[in-house]
Amino acid sequence: MEEIKNKVAESGLITIDLEKIIPKEEMIGFDLKDFLFMELLLKEKDFRASLDTHDWSQYMGKRVAVFCSSDAIIPMWAYMLVAAKLSAVAKSVFQGTTEEAKKINTIECIRSIDASQYEGKRVVIKGCGDDPVPECAYLEISNKLIPVVKSLMYGEPCSTVPVYKRK
Repeated sequence: MEEIKNKVAESGLITIDLEKIIPKEEMIGFDLKDFLFMELLLKEKDFRASLDTHDWSQYMGKRVAVFCSSDAIIPMWAYMLVAAKLSAVAKSVFQGTTEEAKKINTIECIRSIDASQYEGKRVVIKGCGDDPVPECAYLEISNKLIPVVKSLMYGEPCSTVPVYKRK
């Protein structure tokens, strides 16, 4: 009887699951609109007073995205005042919507990977998972790995889509 071999295990493929790399931490939005007069005008004295009385404890240890959902013109110093308040409690502060902040966080996370561990290797970026992975993650991991890998694929080790192969 012929021995059954696991060709996938013997292939030397390294699988990267982006779902496990990207942090799952909650991102909370901070909408400046709620601190404006009639949700349109920033009155400095009122703005400062409302920031002073705001409950900042809800942002303790969280990632916070600061944005304005109305068409108001927000002076740059207003973002700085909010950052000054959040810096004491939040884990990190981003400017933009929560979706934009998640993209930035994803890109930063992938850029922090040490690509040298994949030098000359055959790498598969896992395609399916339980949680959605932003499209930017696939572009960023490709940019990170193509300079060093022997080949880059997408999917599962048993069924991959070739993306790049070093010549």
